[in-house]
Amino acid sequence: MHLSSLDLGILLAYLVGIFLLAQWVSREKAGHAKDTHDYFLAGKALPWWAIGASLISANISAEQIIGMSGSGFAIGLAIASYEWMAAATLLIVAKWFLPIFLRNGIHTMPQFLQERFGARIRTVMAVFWVALYIFVNLTAVLWLGSLAAAQVTGIDQMTALVLLGLFALAYTLYGGLKAVALTDIVQVALLVLGGLLLVWICLDQVSGGAGPVAGFSRLVDEAPGHFEMILHPDNPFYKDLPGISVLIGGMWIMNISYWGFNQYIIQRALAAKDLKEAQKGVLFAAFLKLLMPVIVVLPGLAAVILAPDLPRPDAAYPTMMALLPAGVLGLVFAALVAAIVSSLASMTNSVSTIFTLDLYAKLRPQADQKHLVRVGRITAVVATVLAMLAARPLLGSFDQAFQYIQEYTGFFTPGIVAIFMLGLFWKRANEAGALAAALGSFALSIVLKLAWPSLPFIDRVGLVFLLALGLGMLVSLASKPAEGRNRIRTEDVSYRTDGTFNAGAVAVVAILVALYAVFW
Repeated sequence: MHLSSLDLGILLAYLVGIFLLAQWVSREKAGHAKDTHDYFLAGKALPWWAIGASLISANISAEQIIGMSGSGFAIGLAIASYEWMAAATLLIVAKWFLPIFLRNGIHTMPQFLQERFGARIRTVMAVFWVALYIFVNLTAVLWLGSLAAAQVTGIDQMTALVLLGLFALAYTLYGGLKAVALTDIVQVALLVLGGLLLVWICLDQVSGGAGPVAGFSRLVDEAPGHFEMILHPDNPFYKDLPGISVLIGGMWIMNISYWGFNQYIIQRALAAKDLKEAQKGVLFAAFLKLLMPVIVVLPGLAAVILAPDLPRPDAAYPTMMALLPAGVLGLVFAALVAAIVSSLASMTNSVSTIFTLDLYAKLRPQADQKHLVRVGRITAVVATVLAMLAARPLLGSFDQAFQYIQEYTGFFTPGIVAIFMLGLFWKRANEAGALAAALGSFALSIVLKLAWPSLPFIDRVGLVFLLALGLGMLVSLASKPAEGRNRIRTEDVSYRTDGTFNAGAVAVVAILVALYAVFW
């Protein structure tokens, strides 16, 4: 596979265009210097379309496109549950979490923990999230993105990795969240257009030129095992997606943690100009989530027929790109690069937000706004460099990186969800209980992983969540109430949503029911 002059021209036009657009939308009025409000929260003025597009653009990156296509090749359509159940989770976040966060002026997730429980847990979780984002999320996006870029362009993978990281850093470093969020509508449009073009051409190839519908029918006929949403215990990948547990068990915990309490995701909604705008943006993202399996899973399914002898599942998406004609390849590759750099920019901005506001500003309370913005920029550079250095040692030996990421983040997510659920909805919870739930979750995950290795990790996540929640409640009841510690107000929070949101939510749920009914 190689890029023609036309492909390179399209890619260059994208890179120059998105860089210039990011700088333009980040400009400030004459005489106004960027403060932390502008840099980390886009001035609290994001419209719904920017919120929805940016949520998806931050989420859909190399780890999703390359990783989920690889899992689609190996496992089948069942991997789409991560996308489709995320749509339902977004509705929960919009209706029940955002009203509390926005009512209380929350800017970061560690800040919520301090306002609800105390300063110690804010520091512990801030350090944890900074490390997780750098050494799991950033490294995964860089590694899988560079893998695809190297296969498409023929350049050395480490060179591709460095170039991707540097470009993402360059286009977001000046503007912060505003540069990312207000360009993400272009990124998402390019991602959807390029993804649909690839799927159309792949399915047409599967059908021998008879069209994508015929190609999809052939896939269903010749690989029926790849179109089961609920896997049976005799399926070799049952341990990854354990049947009905996917719908009623630990995947809910994974999704609630990711979409509800993950800084680089929820930060977009926290930057909305008001609650209704945030809820409309999240609803828009839920609809986009319904479409995502078409873009990120179907290429892997097409590879089952078009390239059945792949050396590793994660090669499915780049291999399908090799089928594209000149011009279309450049557009699809530009869409892939758009997804990668948008996610990298989102993650580095959130690392710098947490480090600056939750750690550095607490140590240097006298620091002025200009100094804090500078610290945020330096943090973004350091985080990117660390992720570049760590990518190969951490991810170089895995053939399904998406599943690796899900399993190992599963050690932490039950405790994260437990402490936030306690903090949001149970007034008696205190810092001792929250810390017990967080630390107990990690310890319980390790114990169950070693003592019960046959337990699917999604089931382990669900079980550990229940145990961590119970532990947090027991420790809270056994210790003194933290009088005066809880500064989160919920008594005047309204969970009512308007007719537009309600109609959209019903439509999302109806589509989900239809999809699972068809592919059960």
